[in-house]
Amino acid sequence: MSAVFIGNADFWPKQQIPFYSEPVKAGFPSPAQDYVERTLDLNELCIRHPNATFFVRVEGDSMIEAGIYDGDVLVVDRSVDAEHGDIVVAAVGHEFTVKELCTRPSLCLLPRNPAYKPIRPRNGEELNIFGVVTNVIRQMKRK
Repeated sequence: MSAVFIGNADFWPKQQIPFYSEPVKAGFPSPAQDYVERTLDLNELCIRHPNATFFVRVEGDSMIEAGIYDGDVLVVDRSVDAEHGDIVVAAVGHEFTVKELCTRPSLCLLPRNPAYKPIRPRNGEELNIFGVVTNVIRQMKRK
C-alpha cells in the first residue's frame, strides 16, 4: 500500500460546520434533534499539530483489516513519536508505505491484509518513519 502526498495541514482552511452532539444510533432509529448545539471545525477534530501534519491518499489494499482502504485520505502527524502498534507512513529504501509499526520482537512493518508479507529492513537498509496516522478520512458516496 502506498501513499500519495496531498498537502500540509498548516494551510488547511478553517471551516465551522454544524455539530449535533446528540449521538446518532447505529441500531434502531430515534427521534432526531433539530437544533445545533455548537459548531465543529474539522481541524479541531483531526489535527493537533498543524505545522507537523500532512495528508496522503492511500493506494492499495494492504491495510484493509485496519479500516484503511484504497482512496482514503490519511491525516499524518510528524510530531507524534511512533510506538509499537501505531499505523505509520514509512519509507524502506526509497519506497513509501503505510503499515503497522512492529518493534517487538524485532523491527518490521506489518500489513493488515493476510495476502501481504511483513516488511523487514534488510542489512544496511534504512527504515524511516515519516509520521503516525492519526485519522482516516473516507468518502462514503463514490462519484
